[in-house]
Amino acid sequence: MKSRILTWGILLLLGCSSTKFVSTWKNPDIVLFDAHKVLVVGLAQDENIRMEFETKLVDKLVEKKIEAMRSIDVFDVEFTSAQRSEEEIAQVEQQLLDKDFDAILFTKVLGVENKRTLKEKVHNIDRMFKRFSADYLEHQDIYNDPEAYDSFNIYHVETSLYCICDGKEMELIWRGDLDVAETVKVDKTIDTYIKLITDKMGEQEIIFY
Repeated sequence: MKSRILTWGILLLLGCSSTKFVSTWKNPDIVLFDAHKVLVVGLAQDENIRMEFETKLVDKLVEKKIEAMRSIDVFDVEFTSAQRSEEEIAQVEQQLLDKDFDAILFTKVLGVENKRTLKEKVHNIDRMFKRFSADYLEHQDIYNDPEAYDSFNIYHVETSLYCICDGKEMELIWRGDLDVAETVKVDKTIDTYIKLITDKMGEQEIIFY
């Protein structure tokens, strides 16, 4: 029973820490910010992940009675397949303004950091070594065994909210920086990420409140 409780506790801790906030920033000149039509942009090389992320975030906005669109429905294939100039981006901004968008929610991966963690020998998880020699002999392969560790990536992800304001450049309203651990359960990670950023924006009176 003790083993089962401990194992579940570890799994719960891992699940809670796989995606977490590092920092947030809110424009000090903004008390609260409403948006009526939002463009959701997910910058990702994997088209499927981009589509799933943008779709789920749009659904969340629509749930809050906010009109929203995915960038994949606004930007054509040619636009995202090549580098664009500042003038071309300015034209896109004007087009969005003409179409009554008032905000852009922009998410991107800023960097990737590789981590290593010691593999847990599950069959020994309840064992308490009473002698140093027994403990050392059991775990000495850590010195030389490359398989003693698991390697995984931590993605540093940033979501920024920009106001599309007539007559001036887009203004940063809010930014959240999060660390996301690599996982095979991409859909669950996306759900967790969206919940974290929307909850935090709600707390800070940005769109979701």
